[in-house]
Amino acid sequence: MRKIFNLLFLCSLIFSCEDVIDVDLNTAEPRLVIDASIHWNKDTTGESQLIKLSLTAPYLDSEVPPATGATVTITNSDNTIFNFIDENNLGLYKNENFLPVIGEVYNLTIIYNGETYVATETMTPVVSIEYIEQKNDGGFSGEEIEIKAYYTDPENAANFYLFSFSVLDKNTSALEVYDDEFTDGNQIFAFYSDDELESGDSIVIRNSGISERTYNYLNILLEQTDEDSGDPFQTQPATVRGNCVNQTNPTNFPLGYFRVSETDAFTYVVE
Repeated sequence: MRKIFNLLFLCSLIFSCEDVIDVDLNTAEPRLVIDASIHWNKDTTGESQLIKLSLTAPYLDSEVPPATGATVTITNSDNTIFNFIDENNLGLYKNENFLPVIGEVYNLTIIYNGETYVATETMTPVVSIEYIEQKNDGGFSGEEIEIKAYYTDPENAANFYLFSFSVLDKNTSALEVYDDEFTDGNQIFAFYSDDELESGDSIVIRNSGISERTYNYLNILLEQTDEDSGDPFQTQPATVRGNCVNQTNPTNFPLGYFRVSETDAFTYVVE
């Protein structure tokens, strides 16, 4: 009889934990989020480019609201203006006659809700991915597939790289940034590992040249969002600001970044 009573008491404790708790989270005015990554893929004209504008939303919201009705332009040093148009009111601003030039300085201007946002970047070149090496006994378990993308860093020049690894079959992606402080002029590799990779998976590997400022921004951002760095709900040391500035109202600063990069892409099928 005592055992039955103890069992019933334990069950009551378990089910009592299913009460719904409403958390009253602080809310803030939405901020503009700027995703202005201009890629000039090698062996293409680079004419077709896209800028995405959205707004911040409460943490528990499942949808990201687009920022529509903005005026978006990029201007080069010759004062040529490239207009980006959001044809479907989805916050996706497109241009089909962009002119990418290595070393060219580009100025982004966004007018949204009566406020002007600006940013400046230089088109940064990148070396090609030379070959891919696969290892099937990597990781702590010795069973992870590891991918190395080799490239040769140019000598006697400061270079910074953004690698993205997109697994098409699983709709996942990962980013890594590198500098050449200790590898100047040498052949080096970008590294990717995933315990869910399988033979036959297709990976699109992209290497983009980035500025030192972009490298520093992305390096901090990736450190703060690293799953292995600690509690994902811990308070971050500071808001990571990009290179976009609100000229009209500096306190209403945007999130996101503007960069212009030459990019090399390599599609690899896992063996």
